[in-house]
Amino acid sequence: MEFRKMRRFRQQLSKSECESILSTATSGTLALLGDNGYPYAIPISHVYTEGRLYFHSAKEGHKVDAIRSYDKASFCVIDADDVHPEEFTSYFRSIIAFGKIHLVKSEEERLYAATLLGERFNPGDTEGLRREMEKGISRMLVIRLDIEHLSGKEAIELAKSQNYCR
Repeated sequence: MEFRKMRRFRQQLSKSECESILSTATSGTLALLGDNGYPYAIPISHVYTEGRLYFHSAKEGHKVDAIRSYDKASFCVIDADDVHPEEFTSYFRSIIAFGKIHLVKSEEERLYAATLLGERFNPGDTEGLRREMEKGISRMLVIRLDIEHLSGKEAIELAKSQNYCR
């Protein structure tokens, strides 16, 4: 599948910069095709590994219904948004991932993803994670987004700014 090229290519982030943002950000917005063809976008926590995003969810609801109905999705992370009112703009950095989204069925992959999520959001508490997984993994749905296209963009002013480091 061919994805659009970025129109303002001078502002394009490299793949490694995009992956770094996905690895360090704690949340983003997952966009799905919802009820009656309306877009459905929800803020959600994630973990990134090896070209995939993992999310956790309740076993039912609008998000789950949307994923069951249509397997394409996008995920957006805003890494910087420094508003400069005097310039009528913001110095931004963001990424967007496009790909196929799946409800994870394999128990092995569910445990793997739950472990990644637990370690990401509560590092170093192996015993706490084990207890949480014992009591809650059966009620948790794991979702995987296989990234097919990843792009990022930042304001030229931000790239030049001494206040922001990559």
